[in-house]
Amino acid sequence: MPERDRITSTDVAHVARLACLDLTDEEVEEYTVQLRDVLEYADVVAALDTAGIPPTAHPLPLVNALREDEPRPSLDRDEVLAMAPEVENGRFRVPRILGEAP
Repeated sequence: MPERDRITSTDVAHVARLACLDLTDEEVEEYTVQLRDVLEYADVVAALDTAGIPPTAHPLPLVNALREDEPRPSLDRDEVLAMAPEVENGRFRVPRILGEAP
């Protein structure tokens, strides 16, 4: 990476401030080195000749291994609700989620 494009500790400190991160000087230096390494590797990857290589979401060819989505008989509603610890109005009663109004 050309020297003018290298990330500096000033850049890291600026981004940390924007992200409301309180980094020590040691952390700024550590992250500066790590980000330089990441960006240098990104340059290596960007320089690869990928002409003729189709985009892919996964390196291995995958097929859908799931069964067909077809209706099947399910459990009896009353039987399932009979096993529930608490039932209310024909549904499972569950504890209220914290922070929600009653």
